[in-house]
Amino acid sequence: MPRPPARLGPVAAEIHGICDGRFLAVRRAFARNFNEHGEVGAAVAVALGARFVVDIWAGWTDGTCTRSWERDTLVNVFSVGKAMAALSVLLLVERGQVDLDALVTRYWPAFGAAGKSRIT
Repeated sequence: MPRPPARLGPVAAEIHGICDGRFLAVRRAFARNFNEHGEVGAAVAVALGARFVVDIWAGWTDGTCTRSWERDTLVNVFSVGKAMAALSVLLLVERGQVDLDALVTRYWPAFGAAGKSRIT
């Protein structure tokens, strides 16, 4: 079985991309992930309206630091979808379009199959 790559430890990373001056705190926090916490590679983008105000990336795509992280590097996002789904539902709650105390079947009738018809 292959050994996992050794943790690199804190490194100074060259940050690429754009950062609106109003969002320099985001860039500083991003840099701290590398400088203080041993981040290997990452990217962050923040949109305000229809315009990106932060679009930065740095580091490596591999633990051996042989492939640079690029603007278009693809990554697995794993469980981030759960947070997006929760935020979407909470937005609907705020708009009065979803009641958290209602039965799930009010919004998704098929969910009631196999004895789940009373779940809220």
